[in-house]
Amino acid sequence: MNEPRSRDLLAALVGFATVSRDSNLALIDFIAQYLAGYGVQAELLYNEARSKASLFATLGNDSGGGIVLSGHTDVVPVDGQTWTVEPFCLSEADGRLYGRGTADMKGFIACVLAAVPRLLSKPLRQPVHLAFSYDEEVGCLGVRPMLDALRQRPNPPRLCLIGEPTELKPVLGHKGKLAMRCQVSGAACHSAYAPQGVNAIEYAARLINQLGEIGQRLAEPALHDTRFEPPFSTVQTGLIHGGRALNIVPAECTFDFEVRTLPGFDPQSVVDELHAYAEREVLPRMRAVSAASDIELQPLSAYPGLATAADSEAAQWLARLCGSDAFTTVAFGTEGGLFDAAGIATVVCGPGSMDQGHKPDEFVSLDQLDGCDAMLARLADYLQAEPS
Repeated sequence: MNEPRSRDLLAALVGFATVSRDSNLALIDFIAQYLAGYGVQAELLYNEARSKASLFATLGNDSGGGIVLSGHTDVVPVDGQTWTVEPFCLSEADGRLYGRGTADMKGFIACVLAAVPRLLSKPLRQPVHLAFSYDEEVGCLGVRPMLDALRQRPNPPRLCLIGEPTELKPVLGHKGKLAMRCQVSGAACHSAYAPQGVNAIEYAARLINQLGEIGQRLAEPALHDTRFEPPFSTVQTGLIHGGRALNIVPAECTFDFEVRTLPGFDPQSVVDELHAYAEREVLPRMRAVSAASDIELQPLSAYPGLATAADSEAAQWLARLCGSDAFTTVAFGTEGGLFDAAGIATVVCGPGSMDQGHKPDEFVSLDQLDGCDAMLARLADYLQAEPS
């Protein structure tokens, strides 16, 4: 069998349009068959509808412990974006490989798959586990069943490398996130008699304004952590829906907001403060007009932050792989906090830049792909060497 190239594998992976709203099973089947060609059996963990699956496989003697190489198979949509190339067909120009997911994060998965024969060429001192999940982009959903299964093992993996795009810089931390939906229910009436109704949009605006005030307090210098950019926890409202016609007082308004938190900050405290404000200041005014008025808060998704210590075994291992101990953090989230919460020390490093992720004409450079190949080759050499 000819030695696989990460560039060719990336072309195959990009060809699967694994937008989060759609199935990823064709891609997962491709990876499972690829691994089977090297005698590696993959375990598939399906979602409830069996329309998606995560893949978990082990290289080497599965005696417990070892290292996880983790990546997500889903990508964000291309709807409404103006691409100059076909998003689901890899193209090359000026040392760059273009296509949806090239940076975020099929480039890393391609490099991992290309490294499989090298990792299998000699006995490994520790097993290497491949963990490829679904629906990371909508709340790190697919990795959770895998972690539940790993928690049942008597000797779970010790370390995890998540290959999100960091330009191959060693990353030890990122913020957590809590996404929430607020449903405001008022009372409709003709706009000529507006005081007789309960305007759900106007009361939602009061709640949104309160979130803005909370966000301003979180930005105070005393709460800063300069390892992150921005160096404070943030609150923002991203979606709002309400109203049917200008001459009808709107009875319903829904808005979605998120809290992106520094490690150690509990985002539920923001939700609790908003709920207390609603109960104290907003609902009494609404119910004075219509007793049926209500405000409901429901979680949409959440994942914890990550803050791996620079003097930890995981950090020193990453420095060895990267050839650098210039540790940094990223603003975007990963499933890293979930692995860490499961007792698996986690770091982040992968090819490409999130500056290109989620954008039209997304790309990863050939230099970055080559650099990731070299990093995984160093991993193989380290695991195949006699312990010193």
